[in-house]
Amino acid sequence: MKTDILGVGIDDLTPDEAVAAGSALMEEEGFHYVVTPNPEFVLAARKDEQFCAVLNSADLALADGIGVVYAAKILGHPLKGKVTGIDFAQGLLTRMAHTGRSLFLLGAKPGVAELAAEKLRAAHPGLLICGTHDGYFQEDAPVVEEIRAAGADVIFVCLGAPKQELWMVQHGPDTGARLAVGLGGSLDVFAGTVERAPESWQKAGMEWLYRLIKEPSRFGRMARLPLILVDALAARLRGGRA
Repeated sequence: MKTDILGVGIDDLTPDEAVAAGSALMEEEGFHYVVTPNPEFVLAARKDEQFCAVLNSADLALADGIGVVYAAKILGHPLKGKVTGIDFAQGLLTRMAHTGRSLFLLGAKPGVAELAAEKLRAAHPGLLICGTHDGYFQEDAPVVEEIRAAGADVIFVCLGAPKQELWMVQHGPDTGARLAVGLGGSLDVFAGTVERAPESWQKAGMEWLYRLIKEPSRFGRMARLPLILVDALAARLRGGRA
């Protein structure tokens, strides 16, 4: 049962519960996909019906951002906490390294996915990464065929929202993979080309501020994020209606 946050259903899970749920999907027949809605996703989904539908059709939707957690609390439906996409991915990587499931990395600039693969193999002995492809492709069919030929069980789709979510729905089933996870800029973090906030900032829910300090060009995007709290408060005053 998902918790409705301004029209987007979120699974109320702890990080460990989320990894367990994702691992179970990885073992099931058929294709499944995971989304990681942050405040930007929720705000965009309120204006884009297709994106909203794709988010709400996901097998797992994780609260990737403290703003989503605060909005849930305002709405009177508190979540157990945030589950960032990159932490969820790290948990899956550990499981895959022990179960032999194969991973394909899709996205980022040329060379980044390969570097991420190298570092992930070193960090997770036994991890099978069966292929990589950058996110700068014009035709989907050759990429889909490459993933299928590689025999990937899991795909980390890092194309940015909403492109990655739409791609998973439209092309995921044809890849032959069992699970796809939309992970935005995670490959840059895995590759070490982008620095993640220190753990103390993460625990304080201030990872967004750390990124803003490191990348001031993000200010325009970040300035819109408090709108989710305004929208949540307005919905609460309307009796919970989004």
